[in-house]
Amino acid sequence: MLVRQFVVVALLLWGASAQAQLTIEITRGVDNPTPIAIVPMGWNGPALDEDISAIISANLLRSGLFDPLSRNDMLSFPTSGSDVHFRDWRVLGTEYLLVGNIEQRGDRYHVSFELFDVLGQSRLMARQTIDGSAGQLRDIAHTISDRIYETLTGVRGAFATEIVFVEAFHEEGTAEPSLYRLMLADADGARPRMLLESSEPILSPAWSPDGERIAYVSFETSRPAIFVQDLATGERQQITDFQGLNGAPAWSPDGTKLAMVLSRDGNPEIYTIDVRTRELTRITNHFAIDTEPSWTPDGKGIIFTSNRGGRPQIYQVTLANGRVERLTFEGNFNASARLTADGKHMVMVHQRGGVFHIAVQDLETGVVRILSETDWDESPTIAPNGAMLMYATRQNGKGILAAVSLDAGTRFRLPSEQGDVREPAWSPYFD
Repeated sequence: MLVRQFVVVALLLWGASAQAQLTIEITRGVDNPTPIAIVPMGWNGPALDEDISAIISANLLRSGLFDPLSRNDMLSFPTSGSDVHFRDWRVLGTEYLLVGNIEQRGDRYHVSFELFDVLGQSRLMARQTIDGSAGQLRDIAHTISDRIYETLTGVRGAFATEIVFVEAFHEEGTAEPSLYRLMLADADGARPRMLLESSEPILSPAWSPDGERIAYVSFETSRPAIFVQDLATGERQQITDFQGLNGAPAWSPDGTKLAMVLSRDGNPEIYTIDVRTRELTRITNHFAIDTEPSWTPDGKGIIFTSNRGGRPQIYQVTLANGRVERLTFEGNFNASARLTADGKHMVMVHQRGGVFHIAVQDLETGVVRILSETDWDESPTIAPNGAMLMYATRQNGKGILAAVSLDAGTRFRLPSEQGDVREPAWSPYFD
């Protein structure tokens, strides 16, 4: 299937399918997750639209590293440090404890919280306050989750990030989708918002490094073209209009250029274009198919998929001198590569035993590890903290999104309530 898709990608016919509200299904966590209690926030008003404590618990549970205590098992519900009796929480086997309170002042909500080490009977996080509107309560919950995660793991959290993905709708009895949507959602699949709707395919969404723009491929002009859309204003710019293939946009780390695949000279090659000046630079020059570019973190090179060796493998080109180096040698099919932010690991689609999985390769040792347990996996994208990656796969005949940690110890799925989803792209941090 993916061998066929590799050729289809080069022809810019790689299909996208999807559908909206995503729900979390945790399938695996680490063997000994850390017990933590997220006490319901104190609040004296009517029921709020968002349960901040429940969102925090769900975030930490989804990471696979924590085991939040059920509210039904809590012996008390403190809202400040002065109300905490560590003995009660030790009896329950809890190692860490978050307490907090919500106050409304006008149309703003002030959320205060503290984090405690139960065994050490000490405060790990002094009382902090975040304020926002009613519509920002979920954002506040994600921010608190990030702070807890970083305090306890030493790794920055990524709960306050977002994902984009493509969904496609099929009319009954038809094989090809009749409607496509480019969707934006929280990293946990909540609050899906539509960015673009079209009767023509939408492919390959990619975030700008500042998180303010999305590049993607649209067929709305009767042939594939690359567009850039501003998320704040919705303003769109068509970046390319070349004959033939215009596909697979990838932002440079500084946000000034896009790498892409063009066949304007007769063969699919990697190019870069300056987003502001539209200056075009050809990067590869080979009779084979070169596709799926992705930048190295330092911006000095581009990795890409090519069949110049006979089968799809991953290569890297150094921009300063044009030198091309092959990166993958294990297996006869490797594609759709992305590098972690530190440049030490590469995730990709890897064929083993006739099945296509998501795999990670240590670039220093060359060791390849299979991360996914599903079949027909594709389109990997990495969280900005490098802890998790998301990809597209199938479950019960439907396209879904799935996620796995880089050590394969944690897994969860994000199936849609109504249809198929494809081509996820994880956002950068927004600060």
